[in-house]
Amino acid sequence: MIENQIQNDYISRINKALQFIDENLDADLSLENISKVACYSPFHFHRIFKAITNETLNAYILRRRLEKAAAVLKYKAEVSIAELSLQYGFTSNSSFTRAFKKFYGLAPAQFRKQNPDWFSKISQVESKNGQKNILFEKYICNINNLKYWFDMNAKIEIKEISKLDLAYVTCIGHNGIGEAYDKLVKWAIPNGLFEIPGTKMVTLYHDSFKITAADKVRISACITLINPIKVADGIGLTTIEKGKFIVGSFEIRMNEFEKSWNALFLWMAENGYKKADRNPFELYHNDYRQHPENKCIVDFYIPVL
Repeated sequence: MIENQIQNDYISRINKALQFIDENLDADLSLENISKVACYSPFHFHRIFKAITNETLNAYILRRRLEKAAAVLKYKAEVSIAELSLQYGFTSNSSFTRAFKKFYGLAPAQFRKQNPDWFSKISQVESKNGQKNILFEKYICNINNLKYWFDMNAKIEIKEISKLDLAYVTCIGHNGIGEAYDKLVKWAIPNGLFEIPGTKMVTLYHDSFKITAADKVRISACITLINPIKVADGIGLTTIEKGKFIVGSFEIRMNEFEKSWNALFLWMAENGYKKADRNPFELYHNDYRQHPENKCIVDFYIPVL
C-alpha cells in the first residue's frame, strides 16, 4: 500500500514536470528549474524522471524541442528556420540543423519541402527504377480512397467548445493507454463519476504520431468532470480550454481510428484551416463492447485558429 502511494506520488510529480516542459519549450528548462516544479532535489528528480520516462531529462527536452520545431516547419511556413533555432534554445542555425538532421535524417529546409504526409510515406525511398513514381501513384490512389471513405463515414462541424475539466492518467507510448484507462476507471467508479449525466471519456494526445515515435508519444486517458473533485492515487487534473475546433463525428471500428485521424487532418488542410497550438482529442459516446457491431461512436477534435 505504501509502495503504491509512493509510486503514485512520483507519477503525479513527473506529470507536472512534463506539462511544465511542454508549455515552456522556448524557456530555460534547466534541471534546477524543472525539479522545483516537481518539488524534488535535482539529483532525486533526475533519477525518478528517467525511471518513469525511460529518457534522461536532457534527451527528453531535446526530442520535444525538435518535434515541436518539426511541427512548425510542416504547418507554419511563415516562421523562418533562424527564428526556430533561437526560439527553441539552439545557439546557432548550424547547431539546430545538425541536431535536427541527426534526429530526422533531413535538414530543416529539406523537411519543410516535404508534403505533410510525404515524409513518413515516401521521402526515405531512393528514386531507382521508377520506384518513387510507383509509390507516388499508390499514394495518390490511397488519398483518393481515403477521401471517399471519409465522405461516406464522417460528419464534420466547426465548433466553439466550452472549457472541459478533466481528471486524467498519462502514459508514454501508445501501448500503455489500456493500463492508463484501467487505472482511471478504477478510481472513477467508487467516486460515482459514471453516474453523473454528461460524463464522457476522452483521449488527449500531447504528441503527433507523424512526428513522435509511437513508443514515445504521450497520451492522457481522461474523464470529464461536471463538478469539482479532489484527486489521489496518481490521478491528475487538467483542462481543455474553450476554443475553435474541427469536429469529426464517426461510428467506426477500433482499427479505423488512424484512418479517421488521417482523413480529418487531410480535410483540415484542403479546406484552408490551420491547426492551433493545442492538443487534439477524442471524445467517446458509447462503450464499443455494447454496440451490435463493436463500433465506437466518437468525436475527433482538432483545434484550429
